[in-house]
Amino acid sequence: MTILIDPPAWPAHGTVFSHLVSDTSLAELHAFARANSLSERAFDLDHYDVPAEIYDHLIEAGAVAVDGRELTRRLIRSGLRVPLKERPPKIKNTLLERWNSLLPLHEELGEHILEQWSASTRAYHNSAHLLEMLNALDTLYSPGAPPRTAILAAWFHDVVYDGNPGQDERASADFAADTLSPLVSTGVLNTQEIEEVTELIEATITHEVSPQLLSTLSTEDFALFLDADMAILAADSARYTRYAQAIRFEYSHFSDEDFRAGRSKVLKGLLARESIYLSPQGQALWEQDARRNIHTELEQLAATAEKNSFSSYTVPGQSEGPE
Repeated sequence: MTILIDPPAWPAHGTVFSHLVSDTSLAELHAFARANSLSERAFDLDHYDVPAEIYDHLIEAGAVAVDGRELTRRLIRSGLRVPLKERPPKIKNTLLERWNSLLPLHEELGEHILEQWSASTRAYHNSAHLLEMLNALDTLYSPGAPPRTAILAAWFHDVVYDGNPGQDERASADFAADTLSPLVSTGVLNTQEIEEVTELIEATITHEVSPQLLSTLSTEDFALFLDADMAILAADSARYTRYAQAIRFEYSHFSDEDFRAGRSKVLKGLLARESIYLSPQGQALWEQDARRNIHTELEQLAATAEKNSFSSYTVPGQSEGPE
């Protein structure tokens, strides 16, 4: 357990700021921040920005003083440093460009959708996940292109995320239908496309291809869409670490014991499937890596349970889910 702080050197708001990080877990970092009355608004994905006037106090409380280079090196090594491509403000323009190529002349609508992905309680299910899913769809359909309805469904599939499994997906589907329906009267979309979008979103409730949902899209399209949503499971080890830590952040109103039990159940359920991924493309690209990551996380959860080293902290608004 190590909380690190670098010298106050970053000017803002009439003072200078330090970075406060953990090289072990976000849970540890938030627990330390809460114990020292730091505002959640000071948290920026992988660190807290803290003003110079409380630098000495935080060191007295147990933070280890290091220079900025050492702090960055250890944060990177921990796997917790969030790169630019996963920071919503940094990728906003990239996403808007993709939206504008999908539905030209509707940039304001794209801005509105991105706002829905921006709640401070979202650590994983934010616009970085949206961009990763869009990229995963491109990979799965290569050398072709995903259907327009699959891309639209990706934009809307977690647009509502209040921590209510099943309800969130249905609410996201309803949001998509309500938002996109006006585009039918202008000829930009048709009613069949909106039905396809809502069916794809609702399929994420179970992450299974149900014959009852299939209408005009093929079984393969549903499988590829669902696999793209789960591509994170096969990420490199550093990205998977950030994903797992972000999930813990989103479910931080659960006790450590309840979270471990619920998360372990979800992960074991994935391993019990004949294949985590539903499409041949997904299986070939990601199955082996996903199983390795899940086994590793389960081992870490078991080890943490034995050591009872997770710290509890509170962030409102999230609940357990499959991802």
